[in-house]
Amino acid sequence: MDQPLPLDDLRVVELGQLLAGPFCGQLLGDFGAEVIKVEDPGKGDPMRQWGREKPYGTSLWWPVVARNKLSVTADLRTEAGQDLVRRIIAEADVLIENFRPGTLERWGMAPETLWETNPGLVITRVTGFGQTGPYASRAGYGSIGEAMGGIRYVTGDPDRAPARAGISLGDSLAAVFACLGTLVALHQRGRTGRGQVVDSAIYEAVLAMMESLVPEWQVAGYQRERTGTTLPNVSPSNVYPTADGEMVLIAANQDTVFKRLVAAMEQPELAEDERYATHSARGQWMEQLDGVIAEWSSTIGADDLLEKLHAQGVPAGRIFRAKDMFEDAHFAAREAIVRLAHPDLGEFAMHNVAPKLSESPGRVRHVGPELGEHNDHIYRGLLGLDDDMLSSLRSAGVI
Repeated sequence: MDQPLPLDDLRVVELGQLLAGPFCGQLLGDFGAEVIKVEDPGKGDPMRQWGREKPYGTSLWWPVVARNKLSVTADLRTEAGQDLVRRIIAEADVLIENFRPGTLERWGMAPETLWETNPGLVITRVTGFGQTGPYASRAGYGSIGEAMGGIRYVTGDPDRAPARAGISLGDSLAAVFACLGTLVALHQRGRTGRGQVVDSAIYEAVLAMMESLVPEWQVAGYQRERTGTTLPNVSPSNVYPTADGEMVLIAANQDTVFKRLVAAMEQPELAEDERYATHSARGQWMEQLDGVIAEWSSTIGADDLLEKLHAQGVPAGRIFRAKDMFEDAHFAAREAIVRLAHPDLGEFAMHNVAPKLSESPGRVRHVGPELGEHNDHIYRGLLGLDDDMLSSLRSAGVI
């Protein structure tokens, strides 16, 4: 028998689409929350069609972001659809949405209205710019939040326009902070019995990751710039070549670790060289030091290089691609990748739940559902609708 999951006493209604809201729902579902995803009855969440590769016309992203969820359909542009969803929300602990501010209010689902029937409801709202302020009503994709939050400006090479990470970083960060806020609000509800609004803005989630960027400008007048593969004044910490054409990342910027690196290089005198003896000095002489290390690393194959570095306790590793993850012993030992059954694609691999809990770990129970797969389960089982009512709603295109 499967072990009970830590959030299996929570019911979550997810009204969001694309990524920022749904990733928050995925995280809660990973630890057992019943996540009821409400989708448009015509075509559902656009994530059902998104993704770079779509074998047999099937999205490979949807099964991941919608894992562990239940799918019901309801046309929220209709009064009947809004009424159905309000009835589900009345039985829920959490509502997640990532529409523009004011959308819930237009649908008759303002927080104050929902709290009349469900005072303990936590309402998690994920947007580009937050629920208040002069930009609140603007359309806010993750890329805009990344730009405004500061990470775009410092990403990439200094002689080129700002780059982006190859993932939806801003959306995902906003979702993680939304999940954190949801759990905090649920903890507070245990004290007060009352729910509250969790307001997660993409640009603020990005800003929260920007380390000391703000005081660097305010106190020191220092503007961070793009620095390519390195961080300013942090050396050595870079990608270095090997004799067999691979790339190995070596991070030995701490004084004690640098001494271990030069021992592995059989050049211990470098640790006494005034250019490299301290963290600050190595930062100033970064380019020269990188050249010395690259000259050494390029004479050794990647496997032998890593063996030398690990034997000395120097943090180092390959830059993994997906295929490397499937072949790696550490990934396998920690079950970092889990395999499930997909109704169309057969065995389906995806990343497992993070973080790992020693006593009550999360679990991926199934891939993303078919559109409206759980209409009967929720509308009949939870709301008690009869056959005639369900048939009427289907005929009217409400569900």
